[in-house]
Amino acid sequence: MNDQTVIRFAPSPNGELHLGHAFSALLAYRIARAMGARFLLRIEDIDIGRCRPEFEAQILDDLSWLGLTWEEPVRRQSEHFETYRGALERLVEMGLLYPCFASRSEISDAARVTGKTGAPFDPDGAPLYPGLYRDLDPALAERYKADGKPFAMRIHMVRAVEQARAKAGGDITFDSFEPGKSDIKREAANPARWGDAVIARKDVPTSYHLAVVVDDAIQEISHVVRGMDLYAATDIHRLLQILLDLPEPLYHHHRLVTDETGRKLSKRHLDKSLSALRKGGASPSQIAAMVGLAD
Repeated sequence: MNDQTVIRFAPSPNGELHLGHAFSALLAYRIARAMGARFLLRIEDIDIGRCRPEFEAQILDDLSWLGLTWEEPVRRQSEHFETYRGALERLVEMGLLYPCFASRSEISDAARVTGKTGAPFDPDGAPLYPGLYRDLDPALAERYKADGKPFAMRIHMVRAVEQARAKAGGDITFDSFEPGKSDIKREAANPARWGDAVIARKDVPTSYHLAVVVDDAIQEISHVVRGMDLYAATDIHRLLQILLDLPEPLYHHHRLVTDETGRKLSKRHLDKSLSALRKGGASPSQIAAMVGLAD
């Protein structure tokens, strides 16, 4: 990575932006401007079943209305599946991935049995993968593939952590920064808490985790600004960066915008969108004030 500072905002077009997105975008943009950094926009649309062109168009319009400008062209992940496939194949060659043919219900049922008094969960709240296909005979795996049985690619976490620690010469860590301060804080990463995470989905040759680290390296992202809801994801991202010999950016995980009950805003809960607030007469400065970023 070169010495230039590069910051990005990377929304997914599977719904409209809400105030939480506005806060993250405005904060990243202001940090970039304060640091004299390049600012990039990336569309994270690997979820081809849920992402839609009209959502992307609304995102671009909302961000422009907020006053953000970014470099062109905008990188769209759906246009780079072959790039992610190359990174995936490297991990396969390293003996760190295996095909998993399990359905969600199978994983949930098996996790409950494994957990006995209560199924263990990963940081996203999903049942921790109980290793159903971790030791599947390779010949049987090939037969399943030939029969067209859908499969994801999971990382063998124990092997991956061992190799990453060997390459790093010790613990897996990441560096975090606070905007406006020069101090860098070294923090411990714990990818093992994710279990054998999915690195490639059943429908596309990548996952959020793999696509993000590959894109950040290609785009020479030096500083990642994102919400605390993605703090735990940094565990896997650092693991993959080490394994794939990718550069290590600095990370800032910002506070989340919540409703009056303390719940994080989300598309899933259909929280009021920026476009709805705009139609209701809100101005960009009012939006900034709503999220605590008034000038």
